Amino acid sequence: MPHRATVIFAHGMGQSNATWQMAFAKALAPQFPSVQWLLPQAPLRRVSINQGMLRPSWFDIWRLPPHPSEYDEQAITESISDIEDLILNQIHSGIEAKRIFLMGFSQGAALSLCVGLTTLNELGGIISMSGWLPPAYRSHITLGPSFPILWCHGTDDREIPISYGRDAVEFIKALPGSDGSRGNAVVIRTYSGLKHAINDAELADIAAFLGAQLQS
Repeated sequence: MPHRATVIFAHGMGQSNATWQMAFAKALAPQFPSVQWLLPQAPLRRVSINQGMLRPSWFDIWRLPPHPSEYDEQAITESISDIEDLILNQIHSGIEAKRIFLMGFSQGAALSLCVGLTTLNELGGIISMSGWLPPAYRSHITLGPSFPILWCHGTDDREIPISYGRDAVEFIKALPGSDGSRGNAVVIRTYSGLKHAINDAELADIAAFLGAQLQS
């Protein structure tokens, strides 16, 4: 079946896209046969929190939870460009921008938010899983999105505490144009006892969100 929508998923630091491909192939892909799942692999970069070891990473991280002042501008800019290229390739192949979704886990969620909240393309939505929105990047974001955002976060996450999620959600809601009138509501779902991971309840919420947006 030819695909009519696309989800671009960015994995977390130190992870492999192959692991997520297997998870999505079982949990989500069968529910959405018309959706193409693109899972780019982050390049190897030296990561400060790991004593400069080379690890798959979209940008450098000095500590966990990330300090608000952390900002690897060069790598973030490069990674945003990589995701934007994937978006444009999909649009050029005939997929409407509003049927393209950005999704990510942890550092990948942070990247997805940076892209989605500054892109000129009116996407279908963003799904943040255990993510955060780097405070040092927020000056680049001047307008609320034209699409909805689903924010999923475990209550016992120590690497990216849920307070980081709530802070980002409040920032997005305060942006001009984020009054929900354009179908751009920001919904946060929390999972009691969940650490820096995902669970079946979160996957079910993601499936429901995607299903609702793809029907609209």
